[in-house]
Amino acid sequence: MSKTAAVLLAFLSLMLFATASKAQLLPSGNVYVGAAYGDNVDVIPTNRYTFRGWNASFEDFPFSRYTHLGIVLDGTGQYRLGIQQYTAQLGPRLSFNYGKWRPFVHIMAGAQRTTSNGFTKYPISEDIGGGVDRKFQFLFLHHFAWRLQFDVMRTHLLSDTQYDVRGSTGLVWRF
Repeated sequence: MSKTAAVLLAFLSLMLFATASKAQLLPSGNVYVGAAYGDNVDVIPTNRYTFRGWNASFEDFPFSRYTHLGIVLDGTGQYRLGIQQYTAQLGPRLSFNYGKWRPFVHIMAGAQRTTSNGFTKYPISEDIGGGVDRKFQFLFLHHFAWRLQFDVMRTHLLSDTQYDVRGSTGLVWRF
């Protein structure tokens, strides 16, 4: 009987400490996952491609004094027959809360991996964009919001420049 009590006490202690440590690791921020639609204009202006895929981001608010300034890590996967694009970017995001609405703008930089016709290239990417989050009004979903986001991305590879437009929408979990 004492072994069962010890195991139960250890399990409850781990559960309580895990909750406290989770609050310290992620004090404030959000996680976003959504569907993305992209419109890419290739280096040759006559080549225009549309993509479908996903967009995900993690935002942290590291400065407790400046709750409107966050650091965001954004990732995107876009697909079209014969072409795959993956992008990872990091940068600051400025946001404000107006009731249930949270508009934001961000500037990010990173890298893109594009595979087409058996060739893979790794251009540098720059992104400027923004969007808005809308909190849900349901009692049990008060940590969730819906996001609508638009971005303009510019990629550089050697002397070539390409401009991409991306729109995405999906679910945000705020913690």
